[in-house]
Amino acid sequence: MSQNGTANGPIPVTLIPGDGIGPECVIAAQRVLEAAGAPIEWETHEAGAEVFVKGLPSGVPEETMESIARTRVALKGPLETPVGFGEKSANVTLRKLFETYANVRPVREMPGVKTPYSGRGVDLVIVRENVEDLYAGIEYLQTPGVAECLKLISVKGCEKIARFAFEYARSDARESVACATKANIMKMTEGTLKRVFERVAPEYPDIESWHVIIDNCAHQLVKRPEQFDVIVTTNMNGDIISDLSSALIGGLGFAPSANIGNEIAIFEAVHGSAPKYVGKNVINPTAVILSAVLMLRYLQLFEQADAIEHAIGVTLESGVLTGDVLGYDRGTPTTDYTDAIISNLGKRSETWTVREHARLELPRLGADPDYVRPSSRAVVGLDVFVESPMSAHDLGTSLTELTADTRLTLKMVSSRGTKVFPPTGAITDTLDHWRARFIIEQNPGDLPDEDVHELLRRISSRHRWMHIEKLQEFDGELAFTRDQGEN
Repeated sequence: MSQNGTANGPIPVTLIPGDGIGPECVIAAQRVLEAAGAPIEWETHEAGAEVFVKGLPSGVPEETMESIARTRVALKGPLETPVGFGEKSANVTLRKLFETYANVRPVREMPGVKTPYSGRGVDLVIVRENVEDLYAGIEYLQTPGVAECLKLISVKGCEKIARFAFEYARSDARESVACATKANIMKMTEGTLKRVFERVAPEYPDIESWHVIIDNCAHQLVKRPEQFDVIVTTNMNGDIISDLSSALIGGLGFAPSANIGNEIAIFEAVHGSAPKYVGKNVINPTAVILSAVLMLRYLQLFEQADAIEHAIGVTLESGVLTGDVLGYDRGTPTTDYTDAIISNLGKRSETWTVREHARLELPRLGADPDYVRPSSRAVVGLDVFVESPMSAHDLGTSLTELTADTRLTLKMVSSRGTKVFPPTGAITDTLDHWRARFIIEQNPGDLPDEDVHELLRRISSRHRWMHIEKLQEFDGELAFTRDQGEN
């Protein structure tokens, strides 16, 4: 039985040709899969640039969504968002609406493709959380000159991606998983992934696990990439280091990816639509073909997947290379390269070893929204974000006077995460965006709405405010960070 529950007969798959070079790459992948005997029945639908131009802001028509919901598997070419059309990336829309929370990007040294890392045995997988973090896309201009982007990281999202990384390591016969975060700076958000990863890791005693700070991870990927097997990380970090990693093996033309959720999986190349190469028959379709190989393994069509991977290895080691490797004036045309792969089906590479693969077991967590339930909680204060052209001293003095007889006491004012009132003696360049931290000095634990309303009424009599955050404790632990200079 396949991963999507289909047993016997052709397996329906939604096909999105995509924009730019997408259709050329997708046609190449279709031809190779058909020649390998993969029992796929394609449902072709559109998304991306042409849909945006038609006036659909999401870039994804309802019929495309319905097809993916029905087939539960999609192969797609790159999608673009034309300038002046649409508010969101169609790629991100598809990933988020179908909760494909795990982005898998294998990176492996390719035979016949010479790079500074040739012979080093680069063979790793980036497992990137795919729906949270800064890519939630929640942004605001809080003042005319200061923008905010909310970085949302959940315990549930971290547990899903951590467990997925370990399960993927098992399915791909890998021995270690490294968790890469910026937990030393972002202790609440990035730190959540580190803490959850370290809690989950003992359940996988057969897999070595370790943590690495993300900037050191990037450094080590350039210095000694062969030390990594699987790297699990947050959304933006994963986006960056997966592109970095693909450069180690010859570029994005060899970088496949999978977006996998518990119900839906979408397979696509990492590269973009490259419009300047459209129709020239020069593009490298390997990334899309390898994405289709990932799809076949997801569907448990291991025999066909292995045959295609071997054929790509034989083709590359024989010197049949596309323009992104040799130069576009000397490379093998896309169609001829595809023909070569098809002609090599059934052959075995002398230098390329296909990894053993097993069924991927997807993590199943509880469906309750309140996934984390503290035994105790308390409100100990309130942060009020204020827009003001005043100096730190004048603003702090004003806020102190305005709120003097309320339940909340002004503890400090900060600018860009640094305490500036009361003064610390530090030299800090300030803007018109301030955070005023008020605390409950007597009987903290609850903050009635009327106390919040009264505080905001006092502040707004003289200043603009745009945002508030309750300061809470869960199970006796602070649920907020202190500013630089705050005690």
